[in-house]
Amino acid sequence: MIENENQDGTAVISGVVKWFDPAKGFGFVIADTGGPDILLHANVLRNFGQSSIADGSQIRLTVQSTERGKQAVEVFEIKPPVGGTTAALSDFAELDADQLAALPLEPARVKWFDKGKGFGFANVFGLDEDVFIHVEVLRRCGMADLQPGEAVGLRVIDGRRGRMAAEVLSWEMGLRERASD
Repeated sequence: MIENENQDGTAVISGVVKWFDPAKGFGFVIADTGGPDILLHANVLRNFGQSSIADGSQIRLTVQSTERGKQAVEVFEIKPPVGGTTAALSDFAELDADQLAALPLEPARVKWFDKGKGFGFANVFGLDEDVFIHVEVLRRCGMADLQPGEAVGLRVIDGRRGRMAAEVLSWEMGLRERASD
């Protein structure tokens, strides 16, 4: 039984991502109210518009009780994990949230991203120069990994070593954000 369960056996809950492995195609969420872990399948996350999610991200979702336990059915909101910045992010450490939000959202495709190396590159449509993406930027944006060819929205700055992503949004989230402007 889920706390505040609807007649259809579902409930909207908030929680924290315990872990998510894009290669395995699933992970688990811990509800703020406690209880057993909640299965978060990659397809449910993709329906929200993301292919990965950072461990420690806050999440609001619909959960359903099944014979195999609690499972996420729909994701409504993801907030990146709270944490400090690293030296890799020093190029835009002085950039506040308003300045970041004022940067244009540029449509791009991921060329490659290696989580083990901690970085990768994307190409903004219509431009030749690649954009550097650091894993900590992904984590700060609530993502854990990117796949080659994945469409994303980038807010880009000119860093000391060239163009770099200051924010990465899933393509769907970028479209939602632009529609609300």
